[in-house]
This record gives sequence, structure tokens and C-alpha cells, in this order.
Amino acid sequence: MPSDVTAPTVRTQTVHPSFERVGAKTVSSLQVEIEEYRHRKTAARHFHFRADDDNNAFLVAFRTVPQDSTGVAHILEHTALCGSQRYPVRDPFFMMLRRSLSTFMNAFTASDWTAYPFATQNRKDFYNLLEVYLDAVFFPRLDPLDFAQEGHRIEVQNPDDPDSPLVYKGVVFNEMKGAMSSPVSQLSQALQSELFPTLTYHYNSGGDPQVIPELTYEQLKRFHGEHYHPSNAVLMTYGNLPVDEHQAVFEDRALGRFEHQNLDFAVGAERRYTDPRTVSASYALDGENEVTAKTHVVLAWLLGPGEHPRDLLLGHLLAGALLDNSSSPLRYALETTPLAASPSELCGLDDSTREMSFVCGVEGTEPEHAEAIETLVLEVLESVARDGLPREQVESVLHQLELNQREIRSGMFPYGLRLMVNTLAPTLHGGSPGELLDIDPVLEDL
Repeated sequence: MPSDVTAPTVRTQTVHPSFERVGAKTVSSLQVEIEEYRHRKTAARHFHFRADDDNNAFLVAFRTVPQDSTGVAHILEHTALCGSQRYPVRDPFFMMLRRSLSTFMNAFTASDWTAYPFATQNRKDFYNLLEVYLDAVFFPRLDPLDFAQEGHRIEVQNPDDPDSPLVYKGVVFNEMKGAMSSPVSQLSQALQSELFPTLTYHYNSGGDPQVIPELTYEQLKRFHGEHYHPSNAVLMTYGNLPVDEHQAVFEDRALGRFEHQNLDFAVGAERRYTDPRTVSASYALDGENEVTAKTHVVLAWLLGPGEHPRDLLLGHLLAGALLDNSSSPLRYALETTPLAASPSELCGLDDSTREMSFVCGVEGTEPEHAEAIETLVLEVLESVARDGLPREQVESVLHQLELNQREIRSGMFPYGLRLMVNTLAPTLHGGSPGELLDIDPVLEDL
């Protein structure tokens, strides 16, 4: 391990009186101890990743489960950062971006949760940012004008010509117009909607541009009141700052002002189809007239929950063994088939939802090849199930899983923040960060 991340020093932890300690787990391979606390009054959960690392990190996350494609969770994420009770300025978040010494600042919306993370190596900066973040999520102004800017509004197309056509505008509206213009994005959303016919994943959590204008300001405020409550919150911290100092700020600036609520936004198991389903959809060709070799054909399976380490790693192991490189049996078949141009970008295991899914297929094909492509995929899977895979191929994937877990400097997040984000979704669904990160026994078992 690099010298800037070392094993946590053993010392007695002082807990703030407003919290009770639930448990702790040391993950020796990552040189971190994960302590779990519960806020006595609201039942908010706090996980502290204790390590001798001065790049301290924080995030607060909520389970957000929209029941439509208006993008309410996404628009709320944007609007919450446009001023709060203690910081009633236009853009406190972006002002801090310019002034802070942070190594990371952002916020993002997933299919069933919304998170606000940051990281910094400066103690004073950490607590400045912590107060801004807590006030932003728990006490935002949610001004109607900010909603119009971040969500949607109607303007004339040409400001210099009042007779020009009226058009929809808005930060999230424009962002999602761009995001959903990609055929792969449209395919991914259509696929998820079919895999999850009854749960929140059926909807586009980022927002469908055709549906976003249906969201009202009152619905935005109601969604915040229902979801952004400590009883529905998980707080995570990482680094070498004392846990009781974090908790003192949590209590003073936010949690102490709330009472417990019985909130249950848990996502259950999706119903299963009794037979395979075939679904067709279309997308625009962006001015092109040529439709030859423009079709995508993919197959998808809904698997089990991903909050248990063995199930999660087994899913990644199987997906890697099938698709990791050109010598992997399924990728080889998809790359070499004359029926299509290349494997689909969606190939692989998707663990972003409570229940995982496995997707494989091709792009650059024709509709009449769909049945033959399905047959090709199923034949490969049957062959692997019957004959197995070379041991060295499986061990290679296992080694890669282990390296990905222990790599310090990779990806967009600082190390500590990456540990927290990687465990966030399964934790919100009832998993344990310590169990999810302590993968050595699972790797040995697999």
C-alpha cells in the first residue's frame, strides 16, 4: 500500500451523545476500520471509515424512489444546491468550488438514491464544506425561480424576436435531451423499463425530456419533504478526523432539528416473467436516411440482489469470464459473428439496481438477425455451463477483481470517497460496507 494511506491507529473512539455505536469491522487488506453508528433521535445511519489518511471525505445520501419520469430526484439534486437557510446566496455550491481546497465536490442522482459527496485534505475546509452540504440538503430554499432554471421553463426561441416559437429550456431538461439523444442511452432505458415493470427502475430517474415539463414546483417540494429526512439518510465519513467531531456538526447543524419518522422507501424484489419477452423499439437517426446495419439486438436477464458480497462478486466473476477480453467465449462469439458489426456497449453485469442484471448483444445488425443472434448467445452459455472454462481464465478475472478493490489511485474519486461510493447502493438496500469491502474470504471461496 502507498505510504499516504496506512492502517488506522488503534485508539478509543469517543462517540457523540446523540449517537450510539452499532458495531465495527476492520478490513485489513484496505487498512481501514468501518464503524457504524445510529442517531438516537432520528435513526439516521452513520458509517465512519477510519484510516490514517488526511484526504478526509464525506457524503450524505437518501433513498429516492421516483414513480414517474419527470426527473424529480435529479432536478431536486440541482435545486437543493441553489441556496439554503444559512447560505441564502444564489450558488453557495459553486462559490465553494472556487474557494475551497477540496479534492472532490459534486452531487449525483442514481436510479434509487441521491448523494452529495466531497473530499478535502484541509481540516478547516472539511468542516466549512460539511456545514454547507448539510444545510443544502436538509434546509434548501427551493426557490421557484431556481426550479425554473434547473428544471424547466418556457422561453421564446430567439430572445431578440418575441414572435419566435416557444421552447422548453432548463439545465436538467437540456442535460437529459443530450443524454437521451444517444441510441445506447435509449436502449439502456428501454431495457431497464422492461426488466423492472413495477419498481422505481421502470422510470427514468434522470428525467425523460418528454415528461420533465409535467413536473410542478409543488411536487418538487413534496418530494424533498418526503425523502430528504434524517430517518431516510445515510451519512458516511472517511479519514483521520475524530468521529465525534463529525457527529457534533451533524447534530448541531441538522439532525437535532428533526424528529423520527417511519419512512420506508425500500425497493423490493421485482416480479418475474413466466416466459421470455421480445420487445422492439425505435430511435431517430439524426438526419440520416440510411438504415442498413443500424439495429441493436441485446438479451438481458434479471438476477438476484447485489447487497451480499458473494453474490455480487460471483456476478462480476461470471460476467468477466464470459466477456472480459477477446478470448472470453461470449465476447469472442459477439466479435466474430458475421451477423453484426460489434458487441453492444451494454454488455456486462449491471449492479446499479437492487437486483443485478446481465446484458449481452450486438450493434450494427439487422432486425431479421435477432433470432440467430439469440441462438448464438444461448449456445455459448450452454457450452460454458456444460464444459466450463479454463482455470487460468477464471483466476485472471479473480485477480483483476482483487486489484480493482485495492487500487488506490484510479477512477474519478479520491480513494476514501471511492470506498464509500462503491458500497453506498448495497448499504442503502440493507448491506454492510464492511462485509462488502472485506472480499478476501469471498475471493478465496470463489
